[in-house]
Amino acid sequence: MSAPASKSARLVAAEVLHRFDSERAYAGSILERFLPQTDEKQRATDLAFGTVRNLGAIDRAIELFSGRPVARIDKALRAVIRVGVYELAYSPDAPVYSVVNEAVNSARHMGGRKQTGFVNAVLRGVVRHIVAREAPCDESAARQTLIRSSGVGCRFDADILPDPAANPAAYLSACFSIPRWLVEEWIADFGAEAARRICLASNRRPSVYLRVNTVRTTVTQMLERLGEAGVQAEVAPAPAIGMIRLIGPQAITQLPGFAEGLFAVQDLSASGAVRMLDPQPDWTILDLCAAPGTKTTQLGEWTHHQARIVATDIDANRLTKVGENVSRLGCDSVTVIPYAEMEQGRSGPFDAILLDVPCSNTGVLARRIEVRHRVAPESVRTLATTQRALLAKAAALLQDHGVICYSTCSIQKVENADLVRRFVADDPRFALAREELTLPSAEGFDGDGAYVAILHRK
Repeated sequence: MSAPASKSARLVAAEVLHRFDSERAYAGSILERFLPQTDEKQRATDLAFGTVRNLGAIDRAIELFSGRPVARIDKALRAVIRVGVYELAYSPDAPVYSVVNEAVNSARHMGGRKQTGFVNAVLRGVVRHIVAREAPCDESAARQTLIRSSGVGCRFDADILPDPAANPAAYLSACFSIPRWLVEEWIADFGAEAARRICLASNRRPSVYLRVNTVRTTVTQMLERLGEAGVQAEVAPAPAIGMIRLIGPQAITQLPGFAEGLFAVQDLSASGAVRMLDPQPDWTILDLCAAPGTKTTQLGEWTHHQARIVATDIDANRLTKVGENVSRLGCDSVTVIPYAEMEQGRSGPFDAILLDVPCSNTGVLARRIEVRHRVAPESVRTLATTQRALLAKAAALLQDHGVICYSTCSIQKVENADLVRRFVADDPRFALAREELTLPSAEGFDGDGAYVAILHRK
């Protein structure tokens, strides 16, 4: 028999942080290795992901109140302290004594008994400077408050952030641990208040939405199945037809109907591309960047499996996932082919092409937690070059009077509106019929950011 899960959520989160490298490792992959070691899986996930999302602000607090640069703190101890400071600043329901005591225990486990005093001293130093762990965010104390959610944050007795009036971009960047250049672009494109809302949404704990497979069941029936299993859920508002939001954390694969293919997990904004395309049952459709197959299967469901759908992806390993999702959801109208086969011209031309291009992911920072630590202006420009090349490839595979649905989960103009307009200007065969940019939101039925453009071939 395997050893029982016995580690605390805090220790597991610290071990994930210890091994996390923003340039090379994915926190989610590391977490998967450690989750079996704890019975508090959801809490460990929240602690690990929450710490990574707010790493910049956490490190500011550590350096200010310990007087020591985080780079000079032992890596294992730094991970323990970061998780502890995250809980103190962003989890007001966690008792202070519990946070500090378990951090000391984690330090003993990861760094040895001699290191526990240092961890205890740093965290208690942070605690001494906290005025209120759940304070209203008023302008007079903006520099002292790390924002947790709209209107609420952890207030300290000293300035921890830049002056928002003097430099809004520097303030938002520091408060929400988002690169300053990115915040500056958002302010220039959308205004300071909208940029603040984007930052807040980028640090939220994102809701989980299910897209009901309406070929196999109905929204009402799915809600009944969930209710019978004690799972709370609610129907998303229009235009997100067929979408359900789960209330509270759940193990997706254990939900009723998963094995039967009654639903797929998909964010509200991500589901908008196929809705805007509105594919018809008599179309031949290509999903050119299909992995992992969420939109591919949505195409099948939308057309009631009457369209002919071809799915491919340049990543052969991820293309396997497309096949798995197509099989689970019963999309027998979908044919999955290797990318090389599509390159050799063995398929097409097509009535419609769904082009969900690889992008910077700036609209999904809450969900793709490492992105904020990796994204850079030059990488976005490189991606835009790739996106333009893919758009040209799609254009060559399209029939006369066909349509391309170009989509990203980015909110940067260089990957979206600017790119599409340059393409249309350079290729007079195409016209931009419609476009929609959705910004990340933390309000109501929260959602990620996304861009969709419909291009008609004349």
